[in-house]
Amino acid sequence: MAVANKWAFASLALLLLLLVGAMATVRTGNASSNVETEKVQSSKNSTMAARSDSEEVEPLNEHAVPDPEAVAAEVESIIDMNIRNVTERRKLGFFTCGTGNPIDDCWRCDGNWQKNRKKLADCGIGFGRNAIGGRDGRFYVVTDPNDDDPVNPRPGTLRHAVIQDEPLWIVFKRDMVIQLKQELIMNSFKTIDGRGANVHIANGACITIQFVTNVIIHGLHIHDCKPTGNAMVRSSPSHFGWRTMADGDAISIFGSSHIWVDHNSLSNCADGLVDAVMGSTAITISNNHMTHHNEVMLLGHSDSYTRDKQIQVTIAYNHFGEGLIQRMPRCRHGYFHVVNNDYTHWEMYAIGGSANPTINSQGNRYAAPTNPFAKEVTKRVETPASQWKSWNWRSEGDLLLNGAYFTPSGAGASASYARASSLGAKSSSMVGAMTASAGALPCRRGRQC
Repeated sequence: MAVANKWAFASLALLLLLLVGAMATVRTGNASSNVETEKVQSSKNSTMAARSDSEEVEPLNEHAVPDPEAVAAEVESIIDMNIRNVTERRKLGFFTCGTGNPIDDCWRCDGNWQKNRKKLADCGIGFGRNAIGGRDGRFYVVTDPNDDDPVNPRPGTLRHAVIQDEPLWIVFKRDMVIQLKQELIMNSFKTIDGRGANVHIANGACITIQFVTNVIIHGLHIHDCKPTGNAMVRSSPSHFGWRTMADGDAISIFGSSHIWVDHNSLSNCADGLVDAVMGSTAITISNNHMTHHNEVMLLGHSDSYTRDKQIQVTIAYNHFGEGLIQRMPRCRHGYFHVVNNDYTHWEMYAIGGSANPTINSQGNRYAAPTNPFAKEVTKRVETPASQWKSWNWRSEGDLLLNGAYFTPSGAGASASYARASSLGAKSSSMVGAMTASAGALPCRRGRQC
C-alpha cells in the first residue's frame, strides 16, 4: 500500500511538472505577442502605458527561459526603446497640443498666449524669420472698425494704428468687420495680431506694405478686396499723398523687407492674395488658408525688372484649398523655398515662373485635379524649353497624388539651391497634421488656441 501511494504521488508530481511546462510555453507565446503588440502600439500609448505593458512581460517570461536576468535586460531594453520613441514623437508634436509645425508649436501650446502675445515674434521661420514687427513697442487696441477718413483717421481705428512711426503691437478689443475706403498703408515695425477676435478686412481696400520693413500680419480674414485709389491717403503722422488706382490685392508687398504673413484666411480678391514685387525680399508666407481665387500669388514684378533677382521668399505650411486656379506662386528671377504645403486644389497649375527663378520644392503634398490636362504641378510661363531647361527647379520628397507630376529642370547647382533653402523640410506624410489649422485661428482669450 505504501509503495502504491509512493508511485501515485510520483505520477502526480510528473503530471504537474508537465502541466507547468505546457503553461510556461503558452505564456512564452503570449509574452512574445505582448511584446510585438507593444511595439506596434507604441505610437499611440503614453510613456506610462508603455512601461505598464512591459512590466507585464517580465513575470510571464520569468519561468520560460533559464536566465531571468537576460529577460530583465531585454525588458529594460524594450522599456528604454519605448521611452525614446515616445520622447521623439513628443518632439514631433504627438501627445501634445503640437503638430510638428515649428511656428505653432512655438506659441500655441501656451495656455496663457494672450498674456505672452509678443512671443509670436520669436517664432518666425524661413527668409522672413527676422521680422519682429512691433515686438519692441507698446500694445495698441483697436476699438473702432470704421474707416471714415483715410487722411485724418480717428484714434482707436486700425488705420490710425498702422501709420504711427513707433513700433506697435496692434490687437482688437472685439470681433469686427473693417471695410476700408482706401489702401491700409503700413508703417514699419508693426504687428497686426488678430488672435482673440474674429477680424475681417473685407469688401473694400486691403493692405499695402510699401517701402517699409519689419511687418507681421497674423490672424486676419481678408477677402473680397476691391480696386481703390485716385484719392489722398495718409501713410504716417507727418505725411499723406495722392494714391493712384490699387489693384485690389489682399496683401501687396512693394519694395519692402522682413515681412511675415502668417495664419490668415485669404480669398476672392480683385487681383492677388499675396503679391511681393519691386525689390521686396526676406519674406515668409506661412500657415495661410487660401481659397476661391484665380491668380493667387505673384512674386517678382516683371521679367525685365532685374532688381527682383535678390528676392527670397519662403512659402511654408499653407493650405491651398478649394476654388484656386493658378499662381501658387508664380515666380520671377529670385529664390523661392516651397516647403511642406498642402495643395488640394488647382485648375490650371500650382507653381509657375519665368525669368529664371530658382524653385526648391520640398516635402509638399500635391493632389492633382481630375482634369487630365491639368495634372502638371509646374508651368514655365511663355518660355521655350530651350531656355527653361537650364532653370533650377527641383522636387525633393514631395508627395504627388492623383496623377500629379512635377517637371524638374536645371543642373541642380548647389549654390543656387542654397539660396533657395530657408528651413529643414519635414516628411510629406506630416503635411496633413502641420497644415490642419491653416488660416485664421479661432483663438479665444483665456484658452489654448
